[in-house]
Amino acid sequence: MELQTRIPLTPSDNPIDYQSKLVLLGSCFVENIGAKLDYFKFQNLQNPFGILFHPVAIENLVQRAIEEKTYQQEEIFEQDGIWRCFDAHSDLRSDNPEAMLHLLNQRLKGAKVGLETSSHIVITLGTAWVYGHNTSGRMVANCHKVPQKQFTKRLLSVTEIEASLDQMVKLIQKVNPKAQIIFTISPVRHLKDGFIENQRSKAQLITALHQIINGHNVPYFPSYEIMMDELRDYRFYGKDMVHPNQLAVDYIWERFRSVWISENAFSVMEEVDAVQKGLLHRPFNPDSEAHQKFKTSLRNKITYLQERYPFMKFG
Repeated sequence: MELQTRIPLTPSDNPIDYQSKLVLLGSCFVENIGAKLDYFKFQNLQNPFGILFHPVAIENLVQRAIEEKTYQQEEIFEQDGIWRCFDAHSDLRSDNPEAMLHLLNQRLKGAKVGLETSSHIVITLGTAWVYGHNTSGRMVANCHKVPQKQFTKRLLSVTEIEASLDQMVKLIQKVNPKAQIIFTISPVRHLKDGFIENQRSKAQLITALHQIINGHNVPYFPSYEIMMDELRDYRFYGKDMVHPNQLAVDYIWERFRSVWISENAFSVMEEVDAVQKGLLHRPFNPDSEAHQKFKTSLRNKITYLQERYPFMKFG
């Protein structure tokens, strides 16, 4: 008896292994997949400007990084003693304007290096709703709780999204033609926009994105569809009933792994997992001979991994 409909997935012929270098950009679902990649010690750069929800914000980061368009004083603003930038998430902030500009421009440099040297770039789109800053006329990545009257909210058209994604792909392919771009739609529902409005938003993203996928022959991983069709139950959501819970994240990660992680990496992932669990171990008697042997064995496992993969760092 089948109690679940499953989306058919085909393993990639260009999978991720421990030699791969990844860049992950976009909505908060990037953090879910990124946390898994961090745990298993894959080489990756995640959201250098913090979470970016809509395609124009991601395009802006990609373009500025590649074109080395550094941030200037007039592009940041002070609010309650803290300096921020409308192009970045609120995690990027400082109480000093020079330090804020330095932070933004350092992150831009890191993004440029990542985009130019990565083997895989995962881009996750969250919403098609955007806020235009009335004074500058620019679409912002984050409103930073600035009064609503300073912005105009609207839904990006399919044409606008398609143009933004097309520009994004072309920019990346120009500087890194070998990079494997992977698109996905975030399974997180933006219900603060409204139930119907969220569905309209996702529909716009999906329609535009599939035009790009067909036009540029880039792959799509169905995170949103897996959440909606394979995990059709609120037991897979967090307490807010909006974000996937850990069980759902683990499930979608396993589906992602089945498509995008090379089988050659599985044995190393198991070794890393054993080390990670060992580091979390809390002994009843830290001074016992058994625990000393356990610590020695754990150090040997870490050394063995780091000899083969020097980029791996363990806490």
